[in-house]
Amino acid sequence: MSLPNHDLSKLRINRDPPPEIRRAFGRTLAIAGVAVVLLAAAGVYARSRSATLVETVVATPVSSGGGASAATSVTANGYVVARVHAAVSAKIAGRIASLTVDGGSEVRRGEVIARLENADYAAAAAEARANLASARAQLVEAGTERDQSARESRRVNQIHGEHPELVSAQDAEIARSRAEQADARASSAQARVEAADAALHYAQATLENTYIRAPFTGTVLRKEAEVGEVVAPSVGGGLTRGAVVTMADLGSLEVEVDVNEAYIGRVRHGQPGRITLDAYPDTSFRGEVRQVVPTADRQRATVQVKVSIVDHDPRILPEMGARVDFLVADSGAAATTASGSAARFRLPAPAVHEAGGRSVVWLVRDGRLQSREVEAGPVSGGYREIARGLAGGERVVTGGVENPKEGMRVKTGE
Repeated sequence: MSLPNHDLSKLRINRDPPPEIRRAFGRTLAIAGVAVVLLAAAGVYARSRSATLVETVVATPVSSGGGASAATSVTANGYVVARVHAAVSAKIAGRIASLTVDGGSEVRRGEVIARLENADYAAAAAEARANLASARAQLVEAGTERDQSARESRRVNQIHGEHPELVSAQDAEIARSRAEQADARASSAQARVEAADAALHYAQATLENTYIRAPFTGTVLRKEAEVGEVVAPSVGGGLTRGAVVTMADLGSLEVEVDVNEAYIGRVRHGQPGRITLDAYPDTSFRGEVRQVVPTADRQRATVQVKVSIVDHDPRILPEMGARVDFLVADSGAAATTASGSAARFRLPAPAVHEAGGRSVVWLVRDGRLQSREVEAGPVSGGYREIARGLAGGERVVTGGVENPKEGMRVKTGE
């Protein structure tokens, strides 16, 4: 049977979209492209018109001429320390048997803080006490014998002198020798008593050394050892500890700060200061310079200054970070500041930039950055002193922009 002959080429499928669909797709692509271009242009325009938020301070002369208050001449950072403090340790090595204090405990001078195991020392003291009693008994016996021999010698020599025929010279000499020997034995017994007494004092002192007492009235800051641990006067390895407790007299707290040596001439003994703790930045305490240490740190180019805390407060604790503003009277400085010839400014250290050997600050003028070359001193307490380049009232940038540029649009957080 024969099949009909068909033209299979006519069965081809037409995959090309109709012309109307192609035209619609092209229009969609064109519209999307225009939208992308417009969005990009809008973003560029928005970035060009946006302003960076910066942190600023107003340049104010150090001596403002207010007259009623004191001005800050120098600022320095440091820590609160106790002038009277100690790491209390044992005088002898031993194991702690009891510890009667904890961190924060108030103790008085001579009060027992801890006790070492001391049964052997107590036994040695008891033995020394018994030896002393024995030596004293021997001294009594030797003294009695001495007195008896002395009386016998005097009697024999008296008889010999009155009646030589009754007592010979030899017997008298023997009596004197016995008296002298008895006296020597008594002296030896006295020496043994003194030696036994010294041995007892040594044993008692050694026993007393097992009691660790407070060297002064104060507060225990922290425990350095626990019951059962071995302590020694100095650390001799990983199995022993040196200190038992660390204590301080909180009534002797002061602040030690490092003042840049370029400004140490502005600090004097008895000068008032304003103390601000890092823990309480919104509260200040009165201080007074107690001592300017008569030596400088050549590595850091600073001089240590010790400032007594006048306003005692229980919130002030040792090792707290602190900032001290050294104050000077604001009288007589107004005229100098008004003339503009010697006005000084104190700015946070990040406000001053070093570029090409020049010190530069960035000012905000009409919403844009403007650079200003200044003469800046070294850093002290996180601040730098500006001796030239500012007139006062300028708004200086202290942060918020990493790479400032001339004319950059910025805004402040006013």
